[in-house]
Amino acid sequence: MASLPSRAATSPTDEAVARVMGELASRHERALGRDGHSSPLPALHLIRASAPGKPVPATFEPMLYVVVQGRKQVTLARERYVYDPANYLLTSVPFPATSRLLDASKEHPYLCIGISLDPALVSSVFMELSAEGGTARLEPRSTPRAVAVGPVDFGLLDAVLRLVRLVDSPRDARLLAPLIHRELTYRLLVGEQGARLAALALRGGHTHRVARAITWLREHFDEPIRVESMARSVGMSASGFHHHFRAVTGASPLQFQKQLRLQRARHLMLNESLDASTAAFRVGYNDASQFSREYRRLFGAPPLRDVTRLRGLP
Repeated sequence: MASLPSRAATSPTDEAVARVMGELASRHERALGRDGHSSPLPALHLIRASAPGKPVPATFEPMLYVVVQGRKQVTLARERYVYDPANYLLTSVPFPATSRLLDASKEHPYLCIGISLDPALVSSVFMELSAEGGTARLEPRSTPRAVAVGPVDFGLLDAVLRLVRLVDSPRDARLLAPLIHRELTYRLLVGEQGARLAALALRGGHTHRVARAITWLREHFDEPIRVESMARSVGMSASGFHHHFRAVTGASPLQFQKQLRLQRARHLMLNESLDASTAAFRVGYNDASQFSREYRRLFGAPPLRDVTRLRGLP
């Protein structure tokens, strides 16, 4: 049976929440049914795992994560964020972090639903709220971190369930899924973490400028970068850019680029069978020994040993 959010016994929504969670678990298992990831609809991601694991580096995209069963932890700049059936995870810009599955078993696998967030849609809904005078509390007082947890409420769960139901109705999904994505964006903006998501919609704000820089870094991760030039390109001073970039992502621009390079190199070795030296050169390293040292520091093992382990070879 699906795990339930912690609620007072007298809450009138307990029975409704139990029904929603139960149906979400059933539909999740029917759509995926094995450990791994699946995207049965655009911007809808199903994740399943049947055993806890060690911390692993990962790059997060702007996403809402709703857990149906189990518990997971994300660590960013030594800050830990635990999400479970009572608390969603919200990520507002792409960033590298470490994740660890805390609670999962064969009998009760970790079941998670990820829903991609579209910055353009966030801006559109934010502007509608602004026109109605409903955004005063969404003005961030400082540059918010790119990740947060917030309490799951019934309205959010109900919208997620209606989206998952569309997996069985692809024809309906083409028309109805965009409407539900809009509703989910609205519910997040008016929820506890609304200011964090709204920061992405404020085009003159620091988070929006950092997001533009992140987009450039992801497209040019293999090129040398100069922080001063990048700061100018987004209309910020070098010191201000460095400060706000770290505030959002928990890393400096150079650290961020390094993690992007190493994760891309890992992908190339694992999926394209490149050797370590070739992968290192492909992602922008000129020194194979430096690449090996930094790879081991991030992934806990030298390139060959790490890729061999991932492939499940002896």
